[in-house]
Amino acid sequence: FTENGPKKRKYPEDLEALIAEFQLLDAKKTQVVESTCPPPPPRLHASLCAHPEKDELILFGGEYFNGKKTFLYNDLFFYNIKKNTWVKSEIPSPPPRRCAHQAVVVPQGGGQMWVFGGEFASPDGEQFYHYKDLWVLHLNTHTWEQIKAPGAPSGRSGHRMVLSKRQLLVFGGFHESARDYIYYNDIYAFNLDTFTWSRLTPSGTGPLPRSACQMTPTLDGTGVIIYGGYSKSRAKKDVDKGTIHSDMFLLKREEKWSWTRVSSSGVKPPPRTGFSMGLGPTGRALLFGGVCDEEDEETLQGDFFNDLYLYDFTKNRWFPGQLKRGKSEKKKRRRGKKGVEEGGQMEESPQESSEEPQQPTEIVKEIVTEDGTVMTIKEVIPAAQAAAEESEEEEEEEEEEEGAAAAPKVEPCPRSNAMVTVKHGKLYLYGGMFEVGDRQFTLNDFYCLDLQKLEQWEVLVQMDPKTQEWLEESESEDEGDEEEAKGGEDDDDDDDEESSEEESDEEEGKCSNYLMWPNSRCATTAAYCRTASETTRQVYER
Repeated sequence: FTENGPKKRKYPEDLEALIAEFQLLDAKKTQVVESTCPPPPPRLHASLCAHPEKDELILFGGEYFNGKKTFLYNDLFFYNIKKNTWVKSEIPSPPPRRCAHQAVVVPQGGGQMWVFGGEFASPDGEQFYHYKDLWVLHLNTHTWEQIKAPGAPSGRSGHRMVLSKRQLLVFGGFHESARDYIYYNDIYAFNLDTFTWSRLTPSGTGPLPRSACQMTPTLDGTGVIIYGGYSKSRAKKDVDKGTIHSDMFLLKREEKWSWTRVSSSGVKPPPRTGFSMGLGPTGRALLFGGVCDEEDEETLQGDFFNDLYLYDFTKNRWFPGQLKRGKSEKKKRRRGKKGVEEGGQMEESPQESSEEPQQPTEIVKEIVTEDGTVMTIKEVIPAAQAAAEESEEEEEEEEEEEGAAAAPKVEPCPRSNAMVTVKHGKLYLYGGMFEVGDRQFTLNDFYCLDLQKLEQWEVLVQMDPKTQEWLEESESEDEGDEEEAKGGEDDDDDDDEESSEEESDEEEGKCSNYLMWPNSRCATTAAYCRTASETTRQVYER
């Protein structure tokens, strides 16, 4: 560590003591205080649930990293769908601050939200504490209650939890200590009637250990589907190799629990991690966004997605959730393509079916920050969507020649780890993150999509990522400040020189965490980073 680095303690911080300090502050709250507020600030790894009894959404916890410090939350927000307003609810004795937990709502007792696990990070991001506690928020009385039952899963993050009949099923996740890490493929059940934990021992071959997978209950409520996920293993000393899983399994109970590998058909999502998941109307599982890494031993770069895929349980088939065209656009489409079926599945003409499968299309976008830095975002569009957009662009060009203007397309930007939930047949999407070079953008924009119509995203909260604060602290930065004060030559006001320095930084690909804590765990990660994009990779594990 350099003497100008952020680490000021010689010995590890006592995270349990730090958590206890925060709990003492929370204990000073003796009554429920509710106040109308702006949308919650940007964050990752929070939970977003639909209220089981009211037209509301519930946002709890999460984390935010500003390039220098990690902030953990245990705040609670309610979003009123009809009024389009947010209310912050401060309830006495809440769970400790956390992120990468899981939350599930159930209708019993006037509505409850159950929260299990997650993690707490030290402010410098060097240490993590994994929770194994279980909490319930009683929505009718606005009270938190910790449920202490023996036999609970071990502390973990990046796990998944869903409601299956009268049980909460918990699967997978990871745990990291100072010296090692472990991924899980165990599954536990918590009985909502007896308040007891049990570890399930299904027959058959189940998924390999992983975190951040998709887990959705089956239509009949007798089982769950597991899809995808992420894990890593030690390739050689001080080098970890990440694996993106794209397999699918069914866990079902007839007489006993059993695992079955599922071979699905249709247009499957390209390999990715950090995607968001939900359960749509008519029992279709939803998958949005994510990122796919291109990595070698020294570099890692991610292509972010903003596409939507749906999995039909009945047909065991994937299909892209492409948006339908407006009436004016449909009049222009005369190329033999059929419209979109209800639910968003595309039908192909015989001529199209015989064509060679197309490769995904890469689109490069540039944004300019307030300090003049030009940053590039790569967006990978599936082949079917790219072909449709290419056809649309050709038709719009023809329309422009006739003097007609094309309407702008509204959609969430490519991202990973967005919080999603479904209420009244509408998909609600909040926040997430994307990365440009050595900078991470954490979002708090808010969108809505009618899953029956699949016509257009509705913007509920806008956000300009360029306005977000990002702090960097490094040895070279401190030296530059000293030289600037002395009128040195390294930091003059010449725009061309500043531009070349920025380009040089991008070529090196070193993230601020690398400069601050070489070979140490990044503030938003669950592994040891070498490059900026690797800072993001471990965000995907949750």
